Amino acid sequence: MADNLCEALKTLKLSSADSASDSVESCLDCLLKALAQNNVESSEKILEMGILPLMPSLLATQNSCTPKVANIIAEVAKNEFMRSPCVEAGLIPPLVQLLNCKDQEVLLQTGRALGNICYDSHEGRSAVDEAGGAQIVAEHIKALADNTDSATGKLLTVFCGMLMNYSNDNDTLQAQLISMGVIPTLVKLLGVHSQNTALTEMCLIAFGNLAELESSKEQFASTNIAEELVRMFRKQTEHEKKEMIFEVLAPLAENDVIKLQLVEAGLVECLLDVVGQTVESDREEEIAQLKTASDLMVLLLLGDESMQKLFEGGKGSVFQRVLSWVPSNNHQLQLAGALAIANFARNDGNCIHMVDTGIVQMLLELLDRHVEEGNVTVQHAALSALRNLAIPVVNKSKMLTAGVADVVLKFLKSEMPPVQFKLLGTLRMLIDTQADAADQLGTKQKLVERLVEWCEAKDHAGVMGESNRLLSALIRHSKSKDVVRSVIQCGGVKHLVTMATSEHMIMQNEALVALGLIAALDLDSAEKDFVGATLVQVLHKLLTEEKSAPEIKYNSMILICSVMGSEPLHKEVQSLAFIDVVSKLRSHENKTVAHQASLTEQRLTAQS
Repeated sequence: MADNLCEALKTLKLSSADSASDSVESCLDCLLKALAQNNVESSEKILEMGILPLMPSLLATQNSCTPKVANIIAEVAKNEFMRSPCVEAGLIPPLVQLLNCKDQEVLLQTGRALGNICYDSHEGRSAVDEAGGAQIVAEHIKALADNTDSATGKLLTVFCGMLMNYSNDNDTLQAQLISMGVIPTLVKLLGVHSQNTALTEMCLIAFGNLAELESSKEQFASTNIAEELVRMFRKQTEHEKKEMIFEVLAPLAENDVIKLQLVEAGLVECLLDVVGQTVESDREEEIAQLKTASDLMVLLLLGDESMQKLFEGGKGSVFQRVLSWVPSNNHQLQLAGALAIANFARNDGNCIHMVDTGIVQMLLELLDRHVEEGNVTVQHAALSALRNLAIPVVNKSKMLTAGVADVVLKFLKSEMPPVQFKLLGTLRMLIDTQADAADQLGTKQKLVERLVEWCEAKDHAGVMGESNRLLSALIRHSKSKDVVRSVIQCGGVKHLVTMATSEHMIMQNEALVALGLIAALDLDSAEKDFVGATLVQVLHKLLTEEKSAPEIKYNSMILICSVMGSEPLHKEVQSLAFIDVVSKLRSHENKTVAHQASLTEQRLTAQS
């Protein structure tokens, strides 16, 4: 065979000028035979004997040899080491030129050749891009989309594969295809050629590539992709095919318009069926399918319209089915159920309904199951749900009565920052405007000690910020001397002073109000910590800085007045010439600030 190949290659070199001759055709047949028997070895020989540079002239005139030449190029380009040489031999322009012919066999082999050269090859893609090959292929697909005969189906599959290889993992080329309008055409293929497995799979892979791009979502949303994908999903029995559809659904479902389209097309029912079929399974692929289906379900609930449609005033069958996941023994379903509740709890009406129908108890029981060596993601999800449910004012006292705070406090020993963060947020939401609860929690030494410890969690800014905010909230909502004393004893004052310098105005304000209450309720006990934390210098800076918001200036002046009863702090106020700073603020554009500046100046003058 090797001798025959060498002979054929020598003959081809001598006869290539006359591309229509019989000897050329028989040489090409010999090459194709050799490639079919040992592609790698034959390709190496073709490269070695310098045959590639002869190919452009063989492609230049169209005759019976043309599809064979294109086929040979398609076969050799299956090898990575042949792709750059194909480009260097100048094969791309004549191949792209062939895309303009009408012969289906020539188009098929040309599409294969270009697709294989583009596979994982930057040079190949650039050359096809330069020659405008993608545009011609996209136009062919559009023109042929309605033809359902098998030859056209084969050609469309090759062309879709070519575009996929051309644009795979390349955002610029994917964006180019999107601007050419390939998405509506490919969606059309799904419907028209639904019986053609090879073509529909090729379309799915192409969608998987394109759907990652943000600019594609708008085009997808203007098609009936949701209906087509759900229809395909319903038909599938094989795990691999379902996975392919899932890979397209996940990025598409990030778009709110498409979320709603998928819900309306009946995807949710399909997902619930998958969950029902796989929940008891211990087969790896079915466990993966359960996770994908339940994750996708949670993703659909992130859209306001799709979520509300499925909530159906708390009476929706989907809502009820998802709730039944929470008490299950499957961690993945518990997680998805808790996350779904957190997503349903995104407006006051839903939250109030859920608290009134006993969902809090369900979440508390779930958390209780995960206290000792629990699943961190489930803990995090259940706490997220409780935090959201605690936002409406009418829910707070009901949730406190249900014992939410006590269960949440069991997780104080957690060393996982995501759990710590949600725990703090949940408690902060619960005590907002609830004086008794703030009083009870604020005098729990273990809680306050843990908060002070987390106020120093510099590696976890979220935990540090939430700890400071809860510390401040305990004081602000309780207005209790016992709570103030507890915070002072546990060393929390310095953290509140630092919080007053935060870049977030809301946190600065919360800190200043809490510090004002500390000064008003127990200045003697706090005096040492105020001095140590350089409170007066911090207030001086807040009052002199241009960027400080009016409410920050206002609360800083209130605090200055509150600390004047302490001798060392009074001395610091005098030494920093606060009167000068405050008198300037009397002409501040904000009337409340200007008025407080006058009062503060009188106070400072009286006590100087």
